[in-house]
Amino acid sequence: MFDKLFQAQQKAQEIKQRLDNISVFGEAEGGLIKVVATANKEIKEITIDPIFLSNADKEELEELLVVALNKAMTQAENVSQSEMSAASQDMLGGLGGLFNQ
Repeated sequence: MFDKLFQAQQKAQEIKQRLDNISVFGEAEGGLIKVVATANKEIKEITIDPIFLSNADKEELEELLVVALNKAMTQAENVSQSEMSAASQDMLGGLGGLFNQ
């Protein structure tokens, strides 16, 4: 039983490492603001078009940053859930041995 728990912990760590290496993206206003994050929801980069930046007011910039960040976080959540779901299926398949099935 402890073997299975250890394997589950190892699998979770492998998923976390894999998610750290998957990039997700969010953008607003046709790409004037771009956000790059990991699937573990860590922001890696924010790019703002310099011409847009020189013409934008504070409120507009803040609103568009929120849009781009939320899009990246939504994408990260979707990737994370897909990875966890696949891992859960693998682990559940292996749990049958715990109950002599």
